[in-house]
Amino acid sequence: MQRISKFKTAWQLLKSSCGGAAKQVNISQAIARSFSHRPPEGPNSFGLLFDIDGVLVRGRTLIPEAKQCFRNLVDRNGKYKLPVVFVTNAGNCMRQTKAEHLSHLLDVEVSPDQVMLSHSPLRMFTQFHKMRVLVSGQGPIEEVAHNLGFQDVVTIDMLREAYPLLDVVDHSRRPKDNIPPTKGLQPIDAVILFGEPIRWETNLQLIIDVLLTNGNSDNNWNSGQYPHIPVLACNMDLLWMAEAKNPRFGHGMFLVCLESLYKKVTGYDLKYEALIGKPSVVTYNYAELLIRQQAEGLGWTAPVKRLYAIGDNPMADIYGANLYNHYLQASRRTKAQMQAKAGGVETVDDAPKMTSTELGGASGAYGAEEDLPEGCSSILVCTGVYSRDQQELPSDPDHTVTEQHIFHGHRDFRFDPTLTQPSFVVQDVKEAVELVFEQEGWPLE
Repeated sequence: MQRISKFKTAWQLLKSSCGGAAKQVNISQAIARSFSHRPPEGPNSFGLLFDIDGVLVRGRTLIPEAKQCFRNLVDRNGKYKLPVVFVTNAGNCMRQTKAEHLSHLLDVEVSPDQVMLSHSPLRMFTQFHKMRVLVSGQGPIEEVAHNLGFQDVVTIDMLREAYPLLDVVDHSRRPKDNIPPTKGLQPIDAVILFGEPIRWETNLQLIIDVLLTNGNSDNNWNSGQYPHIPVLACNMDLLWMAEAKNPRFGHGMFLVCLESLYKKVTGYDLKYEALIGKPSVVTYNYAELLIRQQAEGLGWTAPVKRLYAIGDNPMADIYGANLYNHYLQASRRTKAQMQAKAGGVETVDDAPKMTSTELGGASGAYGAEEDLPEGCSSILVCTGVYSRDQQELPSDPDHTVTEQHIFHGHRDFRFDPTLTQPSFVVQDVKEAVELVFEQEGWPLE
């Protein structure tokens, strides 16, 4: 699917995801209430993408500089002066819940339309919405799945109940006395991995069961049946920063376990239909749509020229922002080539192509729309996963996996050390916003 058609579809989904013209009016009114209508001065049209964990909060604790910096982003009436989107790889809650939590912590109004969770782009994967999907994670994931458009959802607990003999690692959860009957389920068509579950051993076992039985746990394992049913995974973060002194395991670590188990049992690599969330391009495509929607609500008539992505994780936030910047530059080159070809001039693009995994479901045929941003700058803060004490990664990929230098990216992402190098490094989010305003010539008020 071409990027231009896919994201025009996404734009319509954004406007109508909750149904009807009345909802569109409500969204427009919400944007009008939350945003100032001061147009950008001259060409200085930009938007901000904020990571949350390690940038604004650590666990449930607000980073003090976060509240201070947001005073520069709103006017005297508390309305945003520019488009702001919160892009997090978290996915164990609804957007409304995350927006309310941020509003309370930052002491400014945050709309659900400003919040993008790791699974948000799944709204665009409509080819899976009518399939029976097994979902893995924690929190209200069944509600989340239905909200994203999936109509036939099976949870791990539902699968356990239907097949009570599958989950036997924890002896206390094994059936007692009489063996309960198997209720069975209709075959599962696809697996959606939303985030790290609570009982890893249960989810790992049952997901492997589903993959090796072609979605039907009544069948025997068949490790020779390959490829398996589709798997879509959200949030590839190996590590994330909470209140603890050192980073904690993220969903990326769960994916490493699942991939390793599948490979050990079958001899084949686990394949993903899509990897969604930072650092995949599709995540930033979707965030840009939200930025564009807010710019319209601000009354801006000129397109947003630049995006600034602020994060704490070099392999998620910085890699992702830089990868998206490469995507934008590729789009500009495509446009220039099309114009040159129309004039009878043939050109050659020698830049390396992105992999389908890095695109995350976006098309490798780069769009050439007039209103794409010109670029995306990455800003790394030192209040989360990254600290200034860390050594720089070497430029030679062959030397990255050593005792000192470990590549924390996902298995299916190529290692390009230039993508982990931020445009700017600052101490905290307050310094990041001040830097952006200085770059854009906006006054700090």
